[in-house]
Amino acid sequence: MSTVAAVESYVESLPVRQLSGVVRTVWIQRIGAADHVHRHLPTGGVEIHFPLGEQPRLLGPLTRPAHEVIPAGTTLVGVRFRPGTAPPLPAALDELVDQQLSLADLWGHTADRLVEGMARATSPERALLYAQAQLLNEFRADRLDPLVREAVRGLMPWRPVSIDSLATELALSSSQLRRRCLQAVGTTPKVLQRTLRFQGFLALAQAGATPSGRRGTDGTAGLAIDAGYADQAHLSRECLRLTGLTPKQLLGVNLNRCGCEHDHSGSYLPFLAGMHDSFKKPVVPRS
Repeated sequence: MSTVAAVESYVESLPVRQLSGVVRTVWIQRIGAADHVHRHLPTGGVEIHFPLGEQPRLLGPLTRPAHEVIPAGTTLVGVRFRPGTAPPLPAALDELVDQQLSLADLWGHTADRLVEGMARATSPERALLYAQAQLLNEFRADRLDPLVREAVRGLMPWRPVSIDSLATELALSSSQLRRRCLQAVGTTPKVLQRTLRFQGFLALAQAGATPSGRRGTDGTAGLAIDAGYADQAHLSRECLRLTGLTPKQLLGVNLNRCGCEHDHSGSYLPFLAGMHDSFKKPVVPRS
């Protein structure tokens, strides 16, 4: 999300099919004639950013908003991983929380080959395809913790659950679940649950979902209830904590678009796929 007006575009799309189980979304961002202040929000996963012509970097799991000034004229492609499905890294994710690191420091010559290959691409779209192809070569699904992946599914906002009961379902103690989440996700299960709940609200809002009308509420308050918040005040507190903004400031006047008119459908529409049928809302097409 942006706090400084700039002529730029940001369009998300689904990853290549072979990465769909580990990557939530990919995107291309083009910055116009003015520097762009970008607000990174917690998503529960890590991201890799590839500014074309520059060194790629990894954005670790976030627990608070992070601001970055992207220089004018930059074209950047990015990959956002699902929680618990980070690419191979030399450290546990709880050591990378709220950090941005050079991918060269983490991957060495592999990162150098990525930069060289992407530099030869004839368009940002081809560069993004090349990056995904290289990630497929590096990624090993057998390194992922299957119980953490199940925990992530259990912590989605559409299925309210206590951490203790989730641990019992997974045949783990609460302390074991906490330790494994810290290693594979970077945060505790409770922090991840709060992050995913907020992502659920954003998914509903930016997909143009119609509130279910539970508790007689509509608009932002109705979507807050559907995402698992106690009420709109609860949502507002969490939004300020995770983004530094109120829901209205974050999303703008039009509830189904972020304030900077970016297209986030690649990220949020798949997120809605896990909703229970009884809570599904009609989606308003984006104009």
